[in-house]
Amino acid sequence: MLENSLSCVAATGNGMRRHVSLAIVVCAVAASVAASHLAFAPPAKAAEVDAIGAPAPLGFADIIERVKPAVVGVRVKVEDTGAADDTQQQQQQRPIDPPGRKFGTPAPDKPAPNPSTALGSGFFISGDGYVVTNNHVVANGVSFEVTTDSGKTYQAKVVGTDPQTDLAILKVSASTEFPYVRFATGLPRVGDWVLAVGNPFGLGGTVTAGIVSARSRDIGEGPYDDFIQIDAPVNIGNSGGPTFNVKGEVIGVNTAIFSPSGGSVGVAFDIPADTVKFVVQQIKEKGVVTRGWIGVQIQTLSPTIADALALKSVDGALVAQVEPNSPAAKAGIEIGDVINAVNGEAVKDSRELARRIAAIAPGTSAKFGVLRGGQEKTITVTLGKLPRGSAEAKGEEQKPRETPVLGLMLAPASGVAGAGAQGVVIAEIDPGGRAAESGLQTGDVILDVGRRSVNTPADVRKFVDEARTQSKRSVLLRIKRGDMVVFAAVPIG
Repeated sequence: MLENSLSCVAATGNGMRRHVSLAIVVCAVAASVAASHLAFAPPAKAAEVDAIGAPAPLGFADIIERVKPAVVGVRVKVEDTGAADDTQQQQQQRPIDPPGRKFGTPAPDKPAPNPSTALGSGFFISGDGYVVTNNHVVANGVSFEVTTDSGKTYQAKVVGTDPQTDLAILKVSASTEFPYVRFATGLPRVGDWVLAVGNPFGLGGTVTAGIVSARSRDIGEGPYDDFIQIDAPVNIGNSGGPTFNVKGEVIGVNTAIFSPSGGSVGVAFDIPADTVKFVVQQIKEKGVVTRGWIGVQIQTLSPTIADALALKSVDGALVAQVEPNSPAAKAGIEIGDVINAVNGEAVKDSRELARRIAAIAPGTSAKFGVLRGGQEKTITVTLGKLPRGSAEAKGEEQKPRETPVLGLMLAPASGVAGAGAQGVVIAEIDPGGRAAESGLQTGDVILDVGRRSVNTPADVRKFVDEARTQSKRSVLLRIKRGDMVVFAAVPIG
């Protein structure tokens, strides 16, 4: 009989609210085999293994030895207004919905830093001291320090930030040439080995290994989400640190994790190298990031919406709104158009279209492939500059004025403060109805039904009834929600 014994000792240190508990676990495993059992075992053949000539196991030490000196810890003193402290708490404790969590925290088992101090990671991208990190690491900062792998500390200043992609560029001025790393020129493949280096828990240069789990992840962090998902463990304080391939090239910047508990569960997200290179170039040249803009609100086609539009494919991006006097409006793009190509290259969905437009310099002309009424068209648009920020409109609920339509209680938008002069407001939704299943919400304003404008609940009922008489399986609604306009297809049976 084979008997195993397992002995484990754990020591855990508890700190204050911002401290992280560390545990040292020492385990010893012993096994013994009963003598009576050995009597029945066949005699083992003696074999001598020449360990001296055995090849060493594959490792990453040579790569890390080259790249680690370029990775730095970033320490930020944040304006001490109380809001900075709240920001750090949100980074550590905010709800995971959508499943992205940014990370940056004080160091453990050291004297507690000032409550308005944040820690993260970064890396040199040039010998003259330019450092890439995350925007959320330096947000609200008033002074910045970077600490190299050798322990030297330098003052830094922010050259520019891009909240849309959560990137920031710092500059260290010193009479020395800093070691730096290069970005990868090709996309990583799912399954490729990757190495994450950073400053988790303020411990300094720490290395973890894993693989690329997925690409093109949208986690709801911003309009240009295109994350690389990796399973290399990354933790609080890894924000802004690089992830390398086995050539020692940066494939991405650690920016978010999925974690119900706050610790690494092997699901981390990197900003791709191509995005970082674009932002770095813009900030170094202009101090800000400028993106192309055509003035449309777009959405990805769902199978239900494609069916309602009699489309054979869900490829492309559906135009839900065209801003007056925008480049798109001047060029002739219309609501309901499906943009499926830019400069001859196919567009898969709205996220890809948004990234492609943003990457085109303002003032440049681009050719957009458009599907309108089953016909392919090519429209040339001269792009403008993406405006910064936009106002949000909020609707207020009002008691319904008619019987339900599609499980919706409706009221004219003209009678609801903040809803605008056009459309019909959704005042109540039957939670078990098909409209609720289609994603409609209380406060949404229905602008069109079946591509026809509506201003009263009676208009909605009329056009829905007409769709039923035409044996349509669903009806297409154009919805205004805040400052966004989208399409929704509701089954009508």
